[in-house]
Amino acid sequence: MRQVGDLLTGDSPWLRRASHVLKWLAVLAACYLGGVAATNLAPTVAETSQYRAVLRLDPVPRHSPVLHAPTIVGDVDVQFASPIVAPGLDVQVAVREEITNLFTRPNVDIKALQPSSDEISSAIAQAGVGVGIRFVLGATAIAVLLALASHYIRQRNTRRHHVIFVASAMVVATVVTFGGIALTYQPSRFAEYRTTGVLGVVQRNAGLLADVEARANQVTPYFRNLLAVTQALQQKYVAGNVNEPVSARFLLVSDIHGANQYALMRTIIEEEDVDAVIDSGDLVNFGRVQEGDAAGLYASIQSLGVPYIFTSGNHDQSSPTDRAVLSRLGRIPNVVLLEDAAGSLRELTFHGLRITGFNDPRYFGDDNADPTAKAKPAADRYNAAVADQPEPDVVVTHEPYAAEQVERGRLLVNGHMHTPAIEGNRIQVGTFTGGGVVSHYSEGPGEELDGQPYSFDVAQFGTSCELTSLTRYSFRNLLEGRPAYDSVQVISGARIDPYRPVAPTVQQPGQDQPDPARRICSRIDETTVRSLPLVPQEPASPSTTTSAAPTSSTFTP
Repeated sequence: MRQVGDLLTGDSPWLRRASHVLKWLAVLAACYLGGVAATNLAPTVAETSQYRAVLRLDPVPRHSPVLHAPTIVGDVDVQFASPIVAPGLDVQVAVREEITNLFTRPNVDIKALQPSSDEISSAIAQAGVGVGIRFVLGATAIAVLLALASHYIRQRNTRRHHVIFVASAMVVATVVTFGGIALTYQPSRFAEYRTTGVLGVVQRNAGLLADVEARANQVTPYFRNLLAVTQALQQKYVAGNVNEPVSARFLLVSDIHGANQYALMRTIIEEEDVDAVIDSGDLVNFGRVQEGDAAGLYASIQSLGVPYIFTSGNHDQSSPTDRAVLSRLGRIPNVVLLEDAAGSLRELTFHGLRITGFNDPRYFGDDNADPTAKAKPAADRYNAAVADQPEPDVVVTHEPYAAEQVERGRLLVNGHMHTPAIEGNRIQVGTFTGGGVVSHYSEGPGEELDGQPYSFDVAQFGTSCELTSLTRYSFRNLLEGRPAYDSVQVISGARIDPYRPVAPTVQQPGQDQPDPARRICSRIDETTVRSLPLVPQEPASPSTTTSAAPTSSTFTP
Protein backbone atom coordinates (compact mmCIF):
# COMPACT_ATOMS: atom_id res chain seq x y z
CA MET A 1 0.00 0.00 0.00
CA ARG A 2 2.87 2.37 0.74
CA GLN A 3 4.27 1.97 -2.82
CA VAL A 4 0.86 2.82 -4.26
CA GLY A 5 0.65 5.83 -2.03
CA ASP A 6 4.13 6.96 -3.08
CA LEU A 7 3.10 6.77 -6.73
CA LEU A 8 -0.03 8.79 -6.06
CA THR A 9 1.83 11.46 -4.11
CA GLY A 10 4.87 11.57 -6.42
CA ASP A 11 7.27 10.26 -3.77
CA SER A 12 8.22 7.11 -5.71
CA PRO A 13 12.02 6.62 -6.09
CA TRP A 14 11.51 5.97 -9.80
CA LEU A 15 9.62 9.21 -10.27
CA ARG A 16 12.26 11.13 -8.35
CA ARG A 17 15.02 9.65 -10.53
CA ALA A 18 13.09 10.40 -13.71
CA SER A 19 12.56 13.96 -12.51
CA HIS A 20 16.30 14.37 -11.85
CA VAL A 21 17.15 13.02 -15.33
CA LEU A 22 14.71 15.41 -17.01
CA LYS A 23 16.08 18.35 -15.03
CA TRP A 24 19.65 17.39 -15.97
CA LEU A 25 18.71 17.14 -19.65
CA ALA A 26 17.07 20.57 -19.44
CA VAL A 27 20.28 22.01 -17.95
CA LEU A 28 22.29 20.24 -20.69
CA ALA A 29 20.13 21.80 -23.42
CA ALA A 30 20.37 25.22 -21.78
CA CYS A 31 24.18 25.01 -21.60
CA TYR A 32 24.36 23.92 -25.25
CA LEU A 33 22.14 26.76 -26.45
CA GLY A 34 24.12 29.20 -24.31
CA GLY A 35 27.35 28.06 -25.95
CA VAL A 36 25.86 28.35 -29.45
CA ALA A 37 24.45 31.79 -28.62
CA ALA A 38 27.91 32.94 -27.53
CA THR A 39 29.41 31.90 -30.90
CA ASN A 40 26.73 33.97 -32.65
CA LEU A 41 26.90 37.02 -30.38
CA ALA A 42 30.70 37.13 -30.58
CA PRO A 43 31.59 35.24 -33.78
CA THR A 44 35.08 33.87 -34.35
CA VAL A 45 37.35 35.45 -36.97
CA ALA A 46 39.94 33.29 -38.75
CA GLU A 47 42.36 34.79 -41.27
CA THR A 48 44.80 33.85 -44.00
CA SER A 49 47.16 36.28 -45.72
CA GLN A 50 44.38 37.68 -47.93
CA TYR A 51 41.05 36.43 -46.57
CA ARG A 52 38.99 36.69 -43.42
CA ALA A 53 36.28 34.23 -42.35
CA VAL A 54 33.65 34.86 -39.65
CA LEU A 55 32.30 31.66 -38.06
CA ARG A 56 29.13 30.94 -36.10
CA LEU A 57 27.55 27.67 -34.93
CA ASP A 58 24.15 26.54 -36.21
CA PRO A 59 22.07 25.56 -33.14
CA VAL A 60 20.38 22.53 -34.77
CA PRO A 61 22.62 19.40 -34.65
CA ARG A 62 22.28 17.01 -37.61
CA HIS A 63 23.75 13.77 -38.94
CA SER A 64 24.53 15.63 -42.19
CA PRO A 65 25.75 19.05 -41.03
CA VAL A 66 26.61 21.72 -43.58
CA LEU A 67 29.46 24.22 -43.71
CA HIS A 68 27.51 27.16 -45.21
CA ALA A 69 29.41 30.05 -46.79
CA PRO A 70 27.12 32.78 -48.20
CA THR A 71 28.50 35.39 -50.64
CA ILE A 72 26.89 38.16 -52.65
CA VAL A 73 27.25 36.13 -55.87
CA GLY A 74 26.12 32.74 -54.61
CA ASP A 75 26.39 30.33 -51.72
CA VAL A 76 28.87 27.53 -51.05
CA ASP A 77 27.61 24.54 -49.05
CA VAL A 78 29.94 21.71 -48.04
CA GLN A 79 27.97 18.82 -46.55
CA PHE A 80 29.53 16.20 -44.29
CA ALA A 81 28.39 12.74 -43.20
CA SER A 82 28.69 12.70 -39.41
CA PRO A 83 29.03 9.49 -37.34
CA ILE A 84 27.09 11.37 -34.63
CA VAL A 85 24.97 14.49 -34.65
CA ALA A 86 26.96 17.72 -34.98
CA PRO A 87 26.05 21.41 -35.35
CA GLY A 88 26.41 23.13 -38.69
CA LEU A 89 28.84 25.99 -39.35
CA ASP A 90 27.94 29.32 -40.91
CA VAL A 91 31.03 30.88 -42.48
CA GLN A 92 31.11 34.35 -44.05
CA VAL A 93 34.18 34.86 -46.22
CA ALA A 94 35.52 38.37 -46.78
CA VAL A 95 38.57 39.85 -48.47
CA ARG A 96 41.31 41.57 -46.49
CA GLU A 97 42.74 44.89 -47.67
CA GLU A 98 46.14 43.22 -48.11
CA ILE A 99 44.89 41.47 -51.26
CA THR A 100 45.11 44.76 -53.15
CA ASN A 101 48.90 44.38 -53.06
CA LEU A 102 48.60 41.40 -55.38
CA PHE A 103 46.72 43.37 -58.01
CA THR A 104 49.55 45.88 -58.32
CA ARG A 105 51.75 43.13 -59.74
CA PRO A 106 51.88 42.50 -63.51
CA ASN A 107 50.30 39.32 -64.92
CA VAL A 108 48.56 38.36 -61.71
CA ASP A 109 47.62 34.64 -61.70
CA ILE A 110 44.43 33.36 -60.13
CA LYS A 111 46.52 30.74 -58.29
CA ALA A 112 48.26 33.53 -56.40
CA LEU A 113 44.89 34.41 -54.88
CA GLN A 114 44.26 30.91 -53.55
CA PRO A 115 45.17 30.28 -49.91
CA SER A 116 47.56 27.36 -49.55
CA SER A 117 46.62 24.09 -47.88
CA ASP A 118 48.78 25.04 -44.87
CA GLU A 119 47.01 28.39 -44.59
CA ILE A 120 43.60 26.71 -44.69
CA SER A 121 44.66 24.14 -42.07
CA SER A 122 46.01 26.91 -39.84
CA ALA A 123 42.82 28.94 -40.27
CA ILE A 124 40.69 25.89 -39.43
CA ALA A 125 42.71 25.32 -36.24
CA GLN A 126 42.41 29.02 -35.39
CA ALA A 127 38.66 28.86 -35.98
CA GLY A 128 38.30 25.72 -33.87
CA VAL A 129 40.05 27.28 -30.89
CA GLY A 130 38.08 30.51 -31.19
CA VAL A 131 34.70 28.80 -31.49
CA GLY A 132 35.62 26.42 -28.65
CA ILE A 133 36.54 29.22 -26.25
CA ARG A 134 33.34 31.12 -27.00
CA PHE A 135 31.19 28.01 -26.65
CA VAL A 136 32.77 27.13 -23.27
CA LEU A 137 32.33 30.70 -21.99
CA GLY A 138 28.68 30.76 -23.09
CA ALA A 139 27.92 27.34 -21.61
CA THR A 140 29.73 28.25 -18.37
CA ALA A 141 27.78 31.51 -18.07
CA ILE A 142 24.49 29.63 -18.35
CA ALA A 143 25.69 27.01 -15.86
CA VAL A 144 26.67 29.72 -13.34
CA LEU A 145 23.32 31.48 -13.74
CA LEU A 146 21.44 28.22 -13.21
CA ALA A 147 23.58 27.38 -10.18
CA LEU A 148 22.92 30.84 -8.67
CA ALA A 149 19.21 30.53 -9.38
CA SER A 150 19.16 27.12 -7.69
CA HIS A 151 21.13 28.55 -4.76
CA TYR A 152 18.60 31.29 -4.04
CA ILE A 153 15.57 29.07 -4.75
CA ARG A 154 16.89 26.68 -2.13
CA GLN A 155 17.27 29.65 0.26
CA ARG A 156 21.07 29.63 0.00
CA ASN A 157 21.23 25.97 0.86
CA THR A 158 23.44 24.82 -2.02
CA ARG A 159 25.15 21.50 -1.55
CA ARG A 160 28.06 19.96 -3.33
CA HIS A 161 25.93 17.58 -5.42
CA HIS A 162 23.89 20.53 -6.72
CA VAL A 163 27.05 22.11 -8.16
CA ILE A 164 28.17 18.80 -9.65
CA PHE A 165 24.68 18.40 -11.15
CA VAL A 166 24.98 21.66 -13.13
CA ALA A 167 28.70 21.39 -13.88
CA SER A 168 28.38 17.87 -15.31
CA ALA A 169 25.70 19.01 -17.76
CA MET A 170 27.94 21.89 -18.90
CA VAL A 171 30.94 19.59 -19.39
CA VAL A 172 28.91 17.00 -21.31
CA ALA A 173 27.42 19.70 -23.59
CA THR A 174 30.92 20.98 -24.40
CA VAL A 175 32.54 17.57 -24.90
CA VAL A 176 29.72 16.17 -27.05
CA THR A 177 29.48 19.30 -29.21
CA PHE A 178 33.19 19.52 -29.99
CA GLY A 179 33.57 15.76 -30.21
CA GLY A 180 30.93 15.86 -32.95
CA ILE A 181 32.65 18.80 -34.68
CA ALA A 182 36.08 17.16 -34.51
CA LEU A 183 34.76 13.86 -35.91
CA THR A 184 32.64 15.53 -38.59
CA TYR A 185 34.52 18.39 -40.25
CA GLN A 186 37.25 16.25 -41.80
CA PRO A 187 38.01 15.75 -45.52
CA SER A 188 37.27 12.03 -45.12
CA ARG A 189 33.72 12.87 -43.97
CA PHE A 190 32.95 14.98 -47.05
CA ALA A 191 29.62 14.03 -48.64
CA GLU A 192 28.60 16.80 -51.03
CA TYR A 193 29.73 20.19 -52.35
CA ARG A 194 27.16 22.61 -53.75
CA THR A 195 27.34 26.11 -55.20
CA THR A 196 24.49 28.36 -56.31
CA GLY A 197 24.07 31.64 -58.14
CA VAL A 198 26.95 32.98 -60.20
CA LEU A 199 29.40 30.72 -58.37
CA GLY A 200 27.37 27.77 -59.64
CA VAL A 201 28.06 28.91 -63.18
CA VAL A 202 31.81 29.19 -62.87
CA GLN A 203 32.88 26.83 -60.10
CA ARG A 204 33.41 23.78 -62.31
CA ASN A 205 33.49 25.47 -65.72
CA ALA A 206 37.11 25.26 -66.79
CA GLY A 207 36.53 27.30 -69.95
CA LEU A 208 35.07 30.24 -68.09
CA LEU A 209 37.85 30.15 -65.52
CA ALA A 210 40.41 30.19 -68.35
CA ASP A 211 38.58 33.17 -69.81
CA VAL A 212 38.80 34.97 -66.47
CA GLU A 213 42.53 34.26 -66.49
CA ALA A 214 43.01 35.55 -70.03
CA ARG A 215 40.90 38.68 -69.64
CA ALA A 216 41.69 39.76 -66.12
CA ASN A 217 41.14 43.43 -66.95
CA GLN A 218 37.48 42.74 -67.76
CA VAL A 219 36.47 41.33 -64.37
CA THR A 220 36.55 42.79 -60.88
CA PRO A 221 39.20 41.70 -58.37
CA TYR A 222 36.47 40.82 -55.87
CA PHE A 223 34.90 38.32 -58.24
CA ARG A 224 38.24 36.68 -58.99
CA ASN A 225 39.21 36.20 -55.36
CA LEU A 226 35.80 34.68 -54.59
CA LEU A 227 36.55 32.07 -57.24
CA ALA A 228 39.93 31.45 -55.62
CA VAL A 229 38.39 30.90 -52.17
CA THR A 230 35.77 28.42 -53.43
CA GLN A 231 38.40 26.60 -55.50
CA ALA A 232 40.59 26.25 -52.41
CA LEU A 233 37.67 24.99 -50.30
CA GLN A 234 36.85 22.41 -52.94
CA GLN A 235 40.44 21.21 -53.14
CA LYS A 236 40.51 20.94 -49.34
CA TYR A 237 37.36 18.89 -48.91
CA VAL A 238 36.28 17.30 -52.22
CA ALA A 239 37.66 13.84 -52.88
CA GLY A 240 38.73 13.22 -56.46
CA ASN A 241 39.61 16.78 -57.40
CA VAL A 242 41.32 17.79 -60.62
CA ASN A 243 44.80 17.29 -59.19
CA GLU A 244 44.35 13.55 -58.60
CA PRO A 245 45.00 10.89 -61.28
CA VAL A 246 41.95 10.13 -63.42
CA SER A 247 41.26 6.99 -65.42
CA ALA A 248 38.04 8.13 -67.09
CA ARG A 249 35.57 11.02 -67.14
CA PHE A 250 32.09 10.29 -68.48
CA LEU A 251 29.44 12.79 -69.49
CA LEU A 252 26.09 11.28 -68.45
CA VAL A 253 23.11 12.47 -70.50
CA SER A 254 19.59 11.26 -71.21
CA ASP A 255 16.29 12.15 -72.86
CA ILE A 256 17.54 14.24 -75.79
CA HIS A 257 14.05 13.98 -77.35
CA GLY A 258 14.99 15.17 -80.81
CA ALA A 259 16.61 18.48 -79.80
CA ASN A 260 19.98 19.04 -81.45
CA GLN A 261 21.98 20.70 -78.70
CA TYR A 262 25.16 18.78 -79.45
CA ALA A 263 27.13 22.00 -79.93
CA LEU A 264 26.68 22.53 -76.18
CA MET A 265 27.66 18.89 -75.58
CA ARG A 266 30.87 19.35 -77.60
CA THR A 267 31.74 22.37 -75.45
CA ILE A 268 31.19 20.37 -72.27
CA ILE A 269 33.34 17.50 -73.61
CA GLU A 270 36.20 19.86 -74.41
CA GLU A 271 36.07 21.96 -71.25
CA GLU A 272 35.48 19.08 -68.81
CA ASP A 273 38.07 16.78 -70.48
CA VAL A 274 35.40 14.10 -71.05
CA ASP A 275 36.55 10.72 -72.38
CA ALA A 276 33.16 9.31 -73.42
CA VAL A 277 29.43 10.09 -73.36
CA ILE A 278 26.88 7.71 -71.81
CA ASP A 279 23.33 8.29 -73.12
CA SER A 280 20.59 6.32 -71.38
CA GLY A 281 17.99 6.73 -74.11
CA ASP A 282 15.04 8.63 -75.61
CA LEU A 283 17.12 10.15 -78.38
CA VAL A 284 13.98 10.94 -80.44
CA ASN A 285 10.30 11.49 -79.66
CA PHE A 286 8.23 9.24 -81.92
CA GLY A 287 10.52 6.29 -82.56
CA ARG A 288 11.16 7.30 -86.19
CA VAL A 289 14.65 7.34 -87.67
CA GLN A 290 13.60 10.23 -89.97
CA GLU A 291 13.20 12.50 -86.94
CA GLY A 292 16.89 12.14 -86.09
CA ASP A 293 17.92 12.77 -89.69
CA ALA A 294 15.78 15.90 -89.94
CA ALA A 295 17.27 17.31 -86.74
CA GLY A 296 20.84 16.35 -87.72
CA LEU A 297 21.29 14.25 -84.58
CA TYR A 298 23.34 11.45 -86.15
CA ALA A 299 25.87 13.77 -87.80
CA SER A 300 26.18 15.74 -84.56
CA ILE A 301 26.85 12.57 -82.55
CA GLN A 302 29.59 11.58 -85.00
CA SER A 303 31.18 15.03 -84.66
CA LEU A 304 31.68 14.72 -80.88
CA GLY A 305 35.05 12.99 -81.28
CA VAL A 306 34.59 10.62 -78.30
CA PRO A 307 32.76 7.28 -77.91
CA TYR A 308 28.99 7.65 -77.54
CA ILE A 309 27.65 4.77 -75.41
CA PHE A 310 23.91 4.21 -75.87
CA THR A 311 20.92 2.21 -74.70
CA SER A 312 17.49 2.92 -76.23
CA GLY A 313 14.48 4.35 -74.40
CA ASN A 314 10.75 3.96 -74.77
CA HIS A 315 10.64 6.78 -77.36
CA ASP A 316 13.31 5.23 -79.61
CA GLN A 317 11.07 2.69 -81.37
CA SER A 318 7.57 2.95 -82.81
CA SER A 319 6.53 -0.65 -82.15
CA PRO A 320 7.74 -3.68 -80.15
CA THR A 321 9.77 -4.91 -83.13
CA ASP A 322 10.99 -1.60 -84.58
CA ARG A 323 14.80 -1.22 -84.45
CA ALA A 324 15.32 1.45 -87.13
CA VAL A 325 16.84 4.06 -84.80
CA LEU A 326 19.23 1.50 -83.32
CA SER A 327 20.26 0.33 -86.80
CA ARG A 328 20.95 3.91 -87.85
CA LEU A 329 23.01 4.59 -84.72
CA GLY A 330 24.93 1.35 -85.29
CA ARG A 331 26.35 2.80 -88.52
CA ILE A 332 27.96 5.76 -86.72
CA PRO A 333 31.68 4.96 -86.08
CA ASN A 334 31.92 6.35 -82.53
CA VAL A 335 28.62 4.89 -81.27
CA VAL A 336 28.71 1.86 -78.95
CA LEU A 337 25.36 0.08 -78.58
CA LEU A 338 25.26 -1.89 -75.34
CA GLU A 339 22.44 -3.90 -76.93
CA ASP A 340 22.50 -3.77 -80.72
CA ALA A 341 19.62 -3.89 -83.20
CA ALA A 342 19.88 -7.69 -83.39
CA GLY A 343 19.43 -8.00 -79.62
CA SER A 344 23.03 -8.91 -78.81
CA LEU A 345 24.09 -7.75 -75.35
CA ARG A 346 27.58 -6.28 -75.36
CA GLU A 347 30.24 -5.32 -72.83
CA LEU A 348 32.44 -2.30 -73.44
CA THR A 349 35.79 -2.30 -71.65
CA PHE A 350 36.80 1.36 -71.54
CA HIS A 351 39.96 2.53 -69.75
CA GLY A 352 39.76 -0.63 -67.64
CA LEU A 353 36.09 -0.17 -66.67
CA ARG A 354 33.43 -2.73 -67.66
CA ILE A 355 30.24 -1.10 -69.03
CA THR A 356 27.09 -3.04 -69.94
CA GLY A 357 23.38 -2.34 -70.33
CA PHE A 358 20.18 -3.23 -72.16
CA ASN A 359 17.47 -1.50 -74.16
CA ASP A 360 14.00 -0.51 -73.02
CA PRO A 361 11.43 -3.03 -74.34
CA ARG A 362 8.72 -0.35 -74.40
CA TYR A 363 7.95 1.89 -77.39
CA PHE A 364 6.28 5.16 -78.39
CA GLY A 365 2.53 4.64 -78.07
CA ASP A 366 2.83 2.10 -75.27
CA ASP A 367 -0.03 2.29 -72.76
CA ASN A 368 2.36 3.03 -69.85
CA ALA A 369 0.66 0.41 -67.69
CA ASP A 370 2.84 -1.46 -65.16
CA PRO A 371 6.29 -0.49 -66.49
CA THR A 372 8.00 -2.67 -63.85
CA ALA A 373 6.38 -5.82 -65.19
CA LYS A 374 7.16 -4.81 -68.79
CA ALA A 375 10.84 -4.31 -67.93
CA LYS A 376 11.15 -7.69 -66.20
CA PRO A 377 11.78 -9.93 -69.27
CA ALA A 378 14.56 -7.63 -70.51
CA ALA A 379 16.09 -7.39 -67.01
CA ASP A 380 15.88 -11.19 -66.54
CA ARG A 381 17.57 -11.76 -69.90
CA TYR A 382 20.35 -9.34 -68.96
CA ASN A 383 20.80 -10.83 -65.47
CA ALA A 384 21.16 -14.32 -66.95
CA ALA A 385 23.76 -13.10 -69.46
CA VAL A 386 26.03 -11.51 -66.82
CA ALA A 387 25.47 -14.06 -64.05
CA ASP A 388 28.78 -15.86 -64.72
CA GLN A 389 30.68 -12.79 -65.93
CA PRO A 390 32.84 -10.34 -63.92
CA GLU A 391 30.64 -7.78 -62.20
CA PRO A 392 30.04 -4.76 -64.47
CA ASP A 393 31.28 -1.43 -63.18
CA VAL A 394 28.48 0.53 -64.89
CA VAL A 395 25.08 -0.79 -66.02
CA VAL A 396 23.05 1.52 -68.26
CA THR A 397 19.33 1.26 -68.95
CA HIS A 398 16.58 3.76 -69.62
CA GLU A 399 13.91 3.41 -66.95
CA PRO A 400 14.42 3.25 -63.18
CA TYR A 401 12.01 0.29 -63.05
CA ALA A 402 14.48 -1.68 -65.17
CA ALA A 403 17.58 -0.49 -63.30
CA GLU A 404 16.06 -1.56 -59.98
CA GLN A 405 15.81 -5.14 -61.27
CA VAL A 406 19.51 -5.42 -62.16
CA GLU A 407 21.09 -8.04 -59.88
CA ARG A 408 24.81 -7.37 -60.48
CA GLY A 409 26.42 -4.02 -61.13
CA ARG A 410 28.44 -1.50 -59.10
CA LEU A 411 26.76 1.60 -60.52
CA LEU A 412 23.37 1.77 -62.21
CA VAL A 413 22.60 4.61 -64.62
CA ASN A 414 19.12 5.47 -65.92
CA GLY A 415 17.12 8.40 -67.26
CA HIS A 416 13.43 8.56 -68.28
CA MET A 417 12.11 10.63 -65.34
CA HIS A 418 13.53 13.99 -66.57
CA THR A 419 14.64 14.60 -62.97
CA PRO A 420 18.14 13.95 -61.57
CA ALA A 421 18.28 11.78 -58.46
CA ILE A 422 20.55 9.41 -56.54
CA GLU A 423 19.26 6.34 -54.71
CA GLY A 424 22.01 4.19 -53.27
CA ASN A 425 24.24 3.18 -56.19
CA ARG A 426 21.64 4.20 -58.81
CA ILE A 427 22.34 7.47 -60.64
CA GLN A 428 19.25 8.90 -62.33
CA VAL A 429 20.26 11.39 -65.01
CA GLY A 430 18.00 14.33 -65.84
CA THR A 431 17.11 15.47 -69.35
CA PHE A 432 20.01 17.11 -71.20
CA THR A 433 17.69 19.22 -73.40
CA GLY A 434 14.89 20.03 -70.97
CA GLY A 435 12.81 17.33 -72.63
CA GLY A 436 13.34 18.66 -76.15
CA VAL A 437 10.95 20.94 -78.02
CA VAL A 438 7.99 18.52 -77.90
CA SER A 439 7.96 17.62 -74.22
CA HIS A 440 9.85 20.63 -72.86
CA TYR A 441 6.76 22.26 -71.36
CA SER A 442 4.17 20.97 -68.96
CA GLU A 443 0.82 22.66 -68.41
CA GLY A 444 -1.52 22.44 -65.46
CA PRO A 445 -5.00 23.87 -64.89
CA GLY A 446 -4.75 27.64 -64.72
CA GLU A 447 -0.95 27.56 -64.91
CA GLU A 448 1.50 28.99 -67.39
CA LEU A 449 3.80 26.80 -69.43
CA ASP A 450 6.91 25.95 -67.39
CA GLY A 451 10.09 24.67 -69.03
CA GLN A 452 11.70 21.59 -67.57
CA PRO A 453 15.18 21.93 -66.07
CA TYR A 454 18.21 20.91 -68.11
CA SER A 455 20.58 18.55 -66.36
CA PHE A 456 23.68 16.45 -66.93
CA ASP A 457 26.37 14.75 -64.84
CA VAL A 458 30.12 14.26 -65.11
CA ALA A 459 31.32 11.02 -63.46
CA GLN A 460 35.03 10.79 -62.67
CA PHE A 461 36.84 7.51 -61.97
CA GLY A 462 40.24 7.10 -60.31
CA THR A 463 43.14 4.84 -61.21
CA SER A 464 41.90 2.14 -58.83
CA CYS A 465 38.68 1.99 -60.90
CA GLU A 466 36.66 3.69 -58.13
CA LEU A 467 34.16 6.50 -58.69
CA THR A 468 35.86 9.55 -57.15
CA SER A 469 33.21 12.20 -57.78
CA LEU A 470 29.95 12.97 -59.55
CA THR A 471 29.39 16.57 -60.64
CA ARG A 472 25.73 17.51 -61.27
CA TYR A 473 24.77 20.55 -63.35
CA SER A 474 21.26 21.98 -63.45
CA PHE A 475 20.05 25.03 -65.37
CA ARG A 476 16.90 26.42 -67.00
CA ASN A 477 15.50 28.54 -69.82
CA LEU A 478 18.06 27.68 -72.50
CA LEU A 479 15.31 27.18 -75.07
CA GLU A 480 13.82 30.54 -74.15
CA GLY A 481 17.18 32.26 -74.78
CA ARG A 482 17.75 33.36 -71.17
CA PRO A 483 19.71 30.56 -69.46
CA ALA A 484 19.77 30.62 -65.66
CA TYR A 485 21.94 28.23 -63.67
CA ASP A 486 20.31 26.56 -60.69
CA SER A 487 23.26 24.83 -59.08
CA VAL A 488 26.40 22.78 -59.43
CA GLN A 489 26.90 19.87 -57.04
CA VAL A 490 30.07 17.86 -56.48
CA ILE A 491 29.16 14.59 -54.77
CA SER A 492 31.76 12.29 -53.24
CA GLY A 493 32.01 9.03 -55.20
CA ALA A 494 32.27 7.06 -51.95
CA ARG A 495 28.71 8.14 -51.15
CA ILE A 496 27.42 6.36 -54.30
CA ASP A 497 29.92 3.67 -55.25
CA PRO A 498 29.98 0.55 -53.02
CA TYR A 499 33.33 -0.50 -54.50
CA ARG A 500 36.35 -0.07 -52.25
CA PRO A 501 39.76 -0.42 -53.94
CA VAL A 502 42.20 -2.93 -52.54
CA ALA A 503 45.14 -1.09 -51.00
CA PRO A 504 48.44 -1.64 -52.87
CA THR A 505 50.85 -4.02 -51.22
CA VAL A 506 54.60 -3.53 -50.93
CA GLN A 507 56.25 -5.41 -53.78
CA GLN A 508 58.79 -7.92 -52.53
CA PRO A 509 62.27 -8.20 -54.11
CA GLY A 510 62.12 -10.43 -57.15
CA GLN A 511 58.31 -10.11 -57.43
CA ASP A 512 57.42 -9.34 -61.03
CA GLN A 513 53.62 -9.36 -60.88
CA PRO A 514 51.48 -6.72 -59.12
CA ASP A 515 48.91 -7.69 -56.51
CA PRO A 516 46.26 -9.63 -58.49
CA ALA A 517 43.51 -8.50 -56.12
CA ARG A 518 44.07 -4.82 -56.92
CA ARG A 519 42.43 -3.42 -60.04
CA ILE A 520 44.16 -0.66 -61.97
CA CYS A 521 42.38 1.53 -64.53
CA SER A 522 44.13 3.88 -66.91
CA ARG A 523 43.38 6.11 -69.88
CA ILE A 524 45.93 4.14 -71.91
CA ASP A 525 44.01 0.86 -71.50
CA GLU A 526 42.77 -0.62 -74.75
CA THR A 527 39.08 -0.11 -75.53
CA THR A 528 37.30 -3.31 -76.57
CA VAL A 529 33.73 -4.46 -77.21
CA ARG A 530 32.62 -8.05 -76.77
CA SER A 531 29.28 -9.82 -77.05
CA LEU A 532 27.97 -11.42 -73.90
CA PRO A 533 26.83 -15.06 -74.01
CA LEU A 534 23.06 -15.26 -74.39
CA VAL A 535 21.46 -17.78 -72.05
CA PRO A 536 18.11 -19.13 -73.33
CA GLN A 537 15.33 -18.39 -70.86
CA GLU A 538 13.43 -21.65 -71.52
CA PRO A 539 15.68 -24.30 -73.11
CA ALA A 540 13.79 -27.08 -74.86
CA SER A 541 16.17 -29.84 -73.78
CA PRO A 542 19.85 -30.33 -72.87
CA SER A 543 20.60 -31.45 -76.40
CA THR A 544 19.21 -28.25 -77.93
CA THR A 545 20.44 -25.75 -75.34
CA THR A 546 23.07 -23.47 -76.79
CA SER A 547 24.68 -20.24 -75.77
CA ALA A 548 26.32 -17.75 -78.05
CA ALA A 549 30.09 -17.71 -77.63
CA PRO A 550 31.33 -14.25 -76.61
CA THR A 551 33.22 -12.42 -79.32
CA SER A 552 35.38 -9.36 -78.83
CA SER A 553 36.91 -6.66 -80.97
CA THR A 554 39.01 -3.54 -80.45
CA PHE A 555 36.97 -0.35 -80.67
CA THR A 556 38.36 2.69 -82.46
CA PRO A 557 36.06 5.71 -82.75
